Amino acid sequence: MPKKTLTRAFKTAWFSKTARNARIGDPALIAAIREVMQGLADDLGGGVFKKRLNKNMHRSIVLAKGGRHWIFTYLFAKKDRANIDEDELADFRKLAQAFGRMTDTELRAALNQGDLLELCDEE
Repeated sequence: MPKKTLTRAFKTAWFSKTARNARIGDPALIAAIREVMQGLADDLGGGVFKKRLNKNMHRSIVLAKGGRHWIFTYLFAKKDRANIDEDELADFRKLAQAFGRMTDTELRAALNQGDLLELCDEE
């Protein structure tokens, strides 16, 4: 079976803080991205995926940038809410498009400013 390459995975600064509070570490996030790549997530369309984390106690929203970059953007506890609403989904789709247009220079700037944090880089 050919190996699917996980090019790069990121989390927003907000997501990082929220995940830390929920005790979800980077190894769990990296494993989750691998599962998303295998189709083990809810594809909400427009580059937006919902992935269950932390033994199904939390839900994350992951954005795909051309299928090469994956960005954790939002996290919520299942006990606090059932799902995101249609307006939020539309906003996440717009955000996925914005990330999709992001150049490598803009990506480096977001990393340097701390807006994005890199989980792993296997290239």
